[in-house]
Amino acid sequence: MTLTCKVSIYDHRLMTMDHSVPTLVSKSQFKAKALEYFRLVENGGAPLIVTDHGEPKLEIRRFRPETADPLARLRGSALVFERPMDPVGDGDWEAPT
Repeated sequence: MTLTCKVSIYDHRLMTMDHSVPTLVSKSQFKAKALEYFRLVENGGAPLIVTDHGEPKLEIRRFRPETADPLARLRGSALVFERPMDPVGDGDWEAPT
């Protein structure tokens, strides 16, 4: 895959990196070249981690729509109620006097 966006010599490291390892970019670098970074990530580049004073704050990565059934996450998470019509906590409540 050939990327056709302009990058400076400093940004050359983004284009030659292993695409499975996220790249760290300072907030000021990101602010100045956000569109270039977006294009690199969009064209199959590694995720980008934006740092603030050396601490990771944001991760920018390609959007991959979830193809699994949304209800699949809920399967097996429901509790089984043996007697759902019985009163809850019968005798556990006291009426204020």
